[in-house]
Amino acid sequence: MTAHRFELLFAPKAIRSLRKLDHKAAGRVRKAIEALRDDPRPAGTQMLTGMHGVLRIRTGDYRILYTVDDHRRVVLVVDVGHRRDIYQR
Repeated sequence: MTAHRFELLFAPKAIRSLRKLDHKAAGRVRKAIEALRDDPRPAGTQMLTGMHGVLRIRTGDYRILYTVDDHRRVVLVVDVGHRRDIYQR
């Protein structure tokens, strides 16, 4: 079953953003990111306008921006942040 899972990669910006989150929020966000290994396009996923190929999932007040490469089976987490800030970066 693990042969069908996607590999998770993190952009440097996403790593910095994750480190800045409080412990409780970081735990929820990491759990949502980990779930992308099995289903990179869960219910509620949206393609961002103006950012070709970038998808968004919501986790409470936080957003996870990522891309999916189906051929290489890779999910690249681009950025993570609070909903009021994430789209201004």
